[in-house]
Amino acid sequence: MKKVRAHVVVDGRVQGVCFRLDTRRAASERNVKGWVKNLPDGRVEAVFEGEKADVKSMLKWCEAGPPLARVSDVSLTWEPYTGEFGGFDITFV
Repeated sequence: MKKVRAHVVVDGRVQGVCFRLDTRRAASERNVKGWVKNLPDGRVEAVFEGEKADVKSMLKWCEAGPPLARVSDVSLTWEPYTGEFGGFDITFV
């Protein structure tokens, strides 16, 4: 299957609602690699790499996020797959 890379920025009430922790859990369940972090402006940024169907599943998950989140927008950029990640990490600004 084709491997892809998606770079997203999620806007809305996405900090202080376990968005990063739940993103890591959801990515692990889908065998998606990459990272997620909070941005200083209140948004969350993430990079997902893996099988196309799994990454698309993560993108769908980001549209709602965890139960306490209120996602208003998900900006998506497709980038070339690199295979650089060994797992899925929470990173910091």
